[in-house]
Parts: sequence; C-alpha cells; structure tokens
Amino acid sequence: MKPKLKKELNSDEMLKLIFDYASKIANESRLDNLLQLMTDLGREIVVADRCTIWLLDHETNELWTKVAHGIQEIRIPASTGVVGHVVQTEKPYFTDDAYTDPNFNQNVDKQTGYRTKAMLALPLYNNEGQILGAYQTVNKLTKEQVFSQKDIDNLKMVASYSEKSLVNALLNEEIEKTQKEIIFLMAEIGESRSKETGNHVKRVAEYSKELALLYGMSEEEAELIKMASPMHDIGKVAIPDAVLKKPGKLTDEEFDIMKSHSDIGYQLLAHSNRKILKASAIIAHQHHEKWNGKGYPNGLKGEEIHIYGRISAIGDVFDALASDRCYKPAWELDRVYNLFKEESGEHFDPKLTQLFIDNFDKFVEIKERYKDEDTTATLEKAT
Repeated sequence: MKPKLKKELNSDEMLKLIFDYASKIANESRLDNLLQLMTDLGREIVVADRCTIWLLDHETNELWTKVAHGIQEIRIPASTGVVGHVVQTEKPYFTDDAYTDPNFNQNVDKQTGYRTKAMLALPLYNNEGQILGAYQTVNKLTKEQVFSQKDIDNLKMVASYSEKSLVNALLNEEIEKTQKEIIFLMAEIGESRSKETGNHVKRVAEYSKELALLYGMSEEEAELIKMASPMHDIGKVAIPDAVLKKPGKLTDEEFDIMKSHSDIGYQLLAHSNRKILKASAIIAHQHHEKWNGKGYPNGLKGEEIHIYGRISAIGDVFDALASDRCYKPAWELDRVYNLFKEESGEHFDPKLTQLFIDNFDKFVEIKERYKDEDTTATLEKAT
C-alpha cells in the first residue's frame, strides 16, 4: 500500500512542530528515546515516509541504527551507501532515484523489504565538530516526491537543535555501559573467591530482571535491577577464606562472620550517588532478609524489605539451590520448585513467589542458557 501524499508544511506549522519537539529533545537523556524523537521530528519536518539516525562506531568502523522507522538494528560498513558517503565527505547529499545512484547501498532495502526512491542525508557532529553519524530521510511524500535544498536546510535546523542532546545521551550511555562492566567485573572477582563462576552473577541478574518485569516494573527499572544485582555478595571480599571456602557446615560463630557480608557490601556501596550503585547497596544489604522477619542483617519483615531485595533474594536462592556449590551438589528442579512453594510467605514475598512458580520454566531456561563450565575445570582455574 502506497503512503498517502501530503503537503509541505507552512511556516506556522513548522514553527509549532519545532516548539513541540524542542523541549522534549532537550530534556531527554535516554539514547533510544532521544533517537526516536529525532527521527519523528526529522520525518515530519521534511514530509518524508521514513527517517533514520545512523551513528558511527569508531571501533568497528561501522554505521549502525537501532531506532528507525520500520527497521530493527542494522549495521553497515562506514564507507558504503549514501550515509557512508555523507560521513566520509561530511557533506549533505540527496538523490531522487536511489537505485540509479552509484552511492546507494541496496543491501539495507534487501534486509528490510522496503523500496527506497528518494533519499536525503546530512552529517551529524559533536561539540568539537567531529563526525557522529548521519541524519537520513527516505521517500518524500509530497506530490513531487523529490527532496530539495530547502529540505536540507530544514533538516540542518533540526540537527542543530538535536546534536547537543545526542552527545549528552551518548555520553550517558557510555557511562552506564562502563559502570555495568565494572560492576560485573567486581562481582565476578568476589564470586571467584568462593569458587563460584561468573555465570552465577549473570544468572542472578537475568532472573532478577525477568521477575521484575513479571511483577509489572518498567523495562528501565527492571534493567536497573539487572545491572545492580551482580553486587549482591560483594561484601564477601572481606570474609576470611577459612569461612568462605569451608566445604562443610559452618559453626554459629562462622555463620555470624559470613552474615556480616551483607553489612560490608552495603557500606562499600552506600555512599555513591550513582543510581546503579545505590540500587546495588540496597540489594547487597537486604537480599538475605526474609518475609517472616527471620532473615539478616536487620530482621526486616514483609514490605519493610525493599522490592529490590525481595526480587534478588528469589534469584539468588534459586541459583544457589539449582547449581553445584563447593559444599553441595545441585538440587533436582522438582525439589527446588517445592521448596519455593513451601517458603512462600515465609522466606519469600508471596506475590513474587507465585509469579516465580507460575513462570518456573522461564527461569530454568535462563539457568540453562548461562550454565556453568565443567565444574572441575572451573575449580582448577579458581585455585
């Protein structure tokens, strides 16, 4: 079905459109959301069928997009296609017949099933004037169905409104990515001391996100819990090896030492203003609290326990029971399932436990997806 033809915007319509989007773009820090706003505004301002923001990955020398009208993430070599030409020359470019244009890369259409006719693209820059990527619009929807110099000027105006916000969003994403990598690295170091594999923290992270989504949390908050949960046992870095690695049952005195890891982890993380580490501090402190008030370190009861702590408690215990540990073999899954039924309203939040039980297969699938290496080989590397 052909898109419906439209009229060019007049000056008043264009001004209103820019005002509608300007504050949203200026106040948006999440990269995906910002790119969506930019593509929507770009499409409307030049009356195009589709709009895409391509970003330059300097490490791989690729152009990539993950938010665009009608497509999922695509990566192409930075030297190919119209957008590649724009990035290389740093000059705007438009064509009225893409399939006869020597710079057009037909592979993107082949991947999406779309038919490009007219195309307009121009470069995007950071604050230092370095190339960030390209703004691209496809298929003009006016009667003439061709782009013009006026469209270039209008899209340049949109780019000038957007580039600073785009730079800030990219920086925020890079900071988050770095934090996540550091958190997983620290968690893996902590787990390796007790002869656990790094996959334990990955599994707990995935369990926690899945349970958060089932509970009704937003994708953003569920992702925050996923990023924070690997630090749940970071306090174990301060527990002596004689206690941490003991294969048999701990004495009461040794168990008191082991329990201190919750307070230690909290003290390590609590003073940061970063939201990931603040969430990590909550989880480290409260993931051993119990719904019935018989947990540690503070004997919190019911909803006194933060939802992050209640969620991560289920993920941590499930993985501990269903995996081999230095002090025990993995439990059979039926036995694990029955324990959670028995501990609903005792150890665990009953609502979360019911969600976990109702979706037990999903959590088993996550466990299998991130299963450990051969236990013998893992222990040899750890020692």
